[in-house]
Amino acid sequence: MRPFSVLIALLVALLLTAVGHAHEVRPAYLDMRETMPDEFAIVWKVPARGDMRLGLHVSLPKQCVAKGEPARAIEGEAYLERWIAACADGLKGRDIGIVGLNSTLTEALVRIEYQSGEKEVVRLMPDAPSFVVAGAQTKIEVAQTYFLLGVDHILSGLDHLLFVAALILLIRDRWVLVKTITAFTVAHSITLAGASLGYLSLPQRPVEATIALSIAFIARELLMTTPGERRLSERYPWGVAFVFGLLHGFGFASALKEIGLPQADVPLSLLTFNLGVEAGQLIFVTATLLLVKATCGLFKVKPKPTRQIGAYMIGTAAMMWFIPRIVNLVA
Repeated sequence: MRPFSVLIALLVALLLTAVGHAHEVRPAYLDMRETMPDEFAIVWKVPARGDMRLGLHVSLPKQCVAKGEPARAIEGEAYLERWIAACADGLKGRDIGIVGLNSTLTEALVRIEYQSGEKEVVRLMPDAPSFVVAGAQTKIEVAQTYFLLGVDHILSGLDHLLFVAALILLIRDRWVLVKTITAFTVAHSITLAGASLGYLSLPQRPVEATIALSIAFIARELLMTTPGERRLSERYPWGVAFVFGLLHGFGFASALKEIGLPQADVPLSLLTFNLGVEAGQLIFVTATLLLVKATCGLFKVKPKPTRQIGAYMIGTAAMMWFIPRIVNLVA
């Protein structure tokens, strides 16, 4: 267990280098719905903070002509534009891109729905800011896009990963760890589904602040562990993980809503996004445990001090997230 503790401490140190970026990079979303032959109702959604927005703009084919000026508004933490565009001879085989995406760290999701009911969902990245419209996609291709979004969300969501890392550091019995991670997974799957389907609702900012506090709680539990005394998180780790997993599920749901969860695709997009989240979480846990196994015998240090160092790092990261989230909440 000694190299295990050291490795987790090093992992936390790496996460701390990007502490300010937990869920700050939010995706843009372009929705195009064909309301009449070759005519599309367009919604363009860009992350914003107050009156400040990312400098991203939609690049449509030259054949697409706007019918009037776009309606512009700030809604929550997003800048929105809505307009109607007539695209002579349709979109198939033509380029759609996001100007400015290649100079950011974010991504954009493009969803096109045709009058025929066929759909196309494409994920644009900074190194691939445009695509050629195919005209339709299979359900498997749409599912793949949402699955990869889920994987990317969990692997770039440092607060969620840090919570899982804290559980790995706290729980030394592998079987108990499996049950605890499973409880966390089941819980956030429940609230992700409930919130995405509209059955459950909590304000986003208080949820984000509470997620940071959940990480700080586990860090405190790490520091307070003493021989012969089992704290709440040690007696019922799966229960603690389940309760906090419910909160983390609301965080996942807000991310899915931000990228524009299409109501017509709810079952497919929700299921595959959640599967992507679970796959990303499994990748993280498996990679961590494999690294632990690979480094066994390399470190000769006492486990208690290294667990304490990890706890202080985790707690510091959590409070660095919590303070600005509380400031944003009361501002």
